[in-house]
Amino acid sequence: MLFTLANILIVLVALLHGSFIVLEMFLWNTPAGYKAFRIKPEFAEKTTALAANQGLYNGFLLAGLIWGFIHSSAGFDIHVFFLSCIIVAGVFGAYAVNRLIFWLQAFPAIIALVLLFLAQSA
Repeated sequence: MLFTLANILIVLVALLHGSFIVLEMFLWNTPAGYKAFRIKPEFAEKTTALAANQGLYNGFLLAGLIWGFIHSSAGFDIHVFFLSCIIVAGVFGAYAVNRLIFWLQAFPAIIALVLLFLAQSA
């Protein structure tokens, strides 16, 4: 049961990162991007390359979570590593940019990581 819950949460974290990729790489300079990130078009225009780079990093985090599902023998370790990276990125983002980042990025990953460890020890 805990293992299933952990996997469901990991999938949800992966979906969140998929949405971050789309927003940062493809919708940054659109009304959807302005609204999602609470930015003005002028700022978006100046920071398009930075946002795309950020989206690419989120893509690597997403790829790592998918990789953990593909390699079941090492999946636990892979998921621990990438969830930890997501947590660190979310905590730093909350500190440096906006506290909301903690709740959107780090918190779901923390819950997934805790469930993963509980499932592993059960």
